[in-house]
Amino acid sequence: MTTRSIPRRILISGASSGLGAALAEAYAAPDISLVLWGRDPMRLEAVAHRCHARGARAEAARVDVTDREATARHALAADDAAALDLVIANAGISGGTGGGTEPEEQARDIFAVNLVGVLNTVQPLLPRMRARGHGQIALMASLAGFRGFPGAPAYCASKAGVKVWGESLRGWLAPEGVRVSVLCPGYVRTPMTAVNRFSMPFLMDADRAARIMKRGLEKNRGRIAFPWPTAFGAWLAGALPDALVDHLTRGLPRKG
Repeated sequence: MTTRSIPRRILISGASSGLGAALAEAYAAPDISLVLWGRDPMRLEAVAHRCHARGARAEAARVDVTDREATARHALAADDAAALDLVIANAGISGGTGGGTEPEEQARDIFAVNLVGVLNTVQPLLPRMRARGHGQIALMASLAGFRGFPGAPAYCASKAGVKVWGESLRGWLAPEGVRVSVLCPGYVRTPMTAVNRFSMPFLMDADRAARIMKRGLEKNRGRIAFPWPTAFGAWLAGALPDALVDHLTRGLPRKG
């Protein structure tokens, strides 16, 4: 059974570009209050300006989600100002083995932002949402989290961690009125994918992806995975025997 809800106060991390910016604009409307986080103040202010033009109230703050204490301060201050209805933990970075290796620092940075950054964003707010008995959390995973691929080991693993953590949170928090969804997009046209030098099947624009995710969140879907052909392929890769998938993926192009 699905339920529809219109959040009025929304926090979005990684909102200065890509899917974060597209989600901010998708939600921007009169009577909507947006709390936008990012690491690039100029781009973030531009996103906030576009949201203002749509009638929304938008607060922009430079937040590095890898800084646990600072992220908690920003999250709690935003909730103190007015209770957050929806938190979208979107901030993420990418990298792969296009240069023939995955440097250790790159791998650590990816985990720090994509996985630990999600924890840093969400954990401070969980006690408050549970106490209120309502609220919604959306975690940005990826179809890359359904199975590890040799082109982007740390990215796949970080998104797998987000996906499984979110699925676990959903079952745990549902009786307390807190809804949790994992967002699992395929290839989306963003600065992150612009560096890819290989064909990206079913590539879609960020604004279309944001609309799909918004509709899924309104219906309280646990896993919002799209587009369906790529989602089916990702699921199948995770279900097939390892030896077969290893053979099929060994020659795939490497992400830079």
